[in-house]
Amino acid sequence: MRTIQEIAASLPNLTTAELHHIEQVIHNLYRVRHEPIIYDDDYGIWTEYDQVSVASEVLEMFDEEEELEGNA
Repeated sequence: MRTIQEIAASLPNLTTAELHHIEQVIHNLYRVRHEPIIYDDDYGIWTEYDQVSVASEVLEMFDEEEELEGNA
């Protein structure tokens, strides 16, 4: 079995089509495992992890903007 590090290191060498295929396989695994999914349609899924991750990125952007404006 390959390690997570080996898998992650091999991803940049894959084509976009291959990456899309892997993403689809992972999304299907989430469905099979009944992972908490907020949104699920023909375009893909949106999990609680996705929601928290994006919220964290947005809050980091707000913090950086406040620091630049001297409002921190």
